[in-house]
Amino acid sequence: MTGTKRRGRVWAGALIAAVVVLGIGSYWFQPWKLWRDETVSEALPGAAAPKQPSGAASGAASGAPAAGPQTLAQGTLISHEHTTTGKAKLIRLADGSHTLRLENLDTSNGPDLRVWLTDAPVKEGVAGWRVFDDGKYVSLGKLKGNKGDQNYEIPAGVNLADYSSVTIWCDRFEVSFGAATLT
Repeated sequence: MTGTKRRGRVWAGALIAAVVVLGIGSYWFQPWKLWRDETVSEALPGAAAPKQPSGAASGAASGAPAAGPQTLAQGTLISHEHTTTGKAKLIRLADGSHTLRLENLDTSNGPDLRVWLTDAPVKEGVAGWRVFDDGKYVSLGKLKGNKGDQNYEIPAGVNLADYSSVTIWCDRFEVSFGAATLT
């Protein structure tokens, strides 16, 4: 009888350990995200044109076109750890602020994905997977969705001349899903 009780305790302990390991693994890897797409369809922000002094003629009334969004740099996303396609655009809005726009983005979903501006050169293949946290970078926030069109506000103090690329970065596993050189 003692041997049977001992085997029962061993099996119970092994079962509890397996459940704990499975729970921690599920939390860490978040495998359900592999089958769930999140599509975002944001329009380019319609920032208002700078205010003119009262009594000044409006751009339309004076015949001058109103200042609109301007693309300063852009690039095509290439695949790294996961297949990634789309365009990245660095845009100056009419009010002088800047945004990074991802258009027609299509990548895998994953845990803890971020959008980073970086100074790292974009390299194809495995050589480019882990270079983006080696130098200077600024996080623009969590990836809003793994598909579609989306905008990321660039903080006012960021010197855009310091950054030459953008990456979809997985903070949890420190790897790039995809990246683009901004030219």
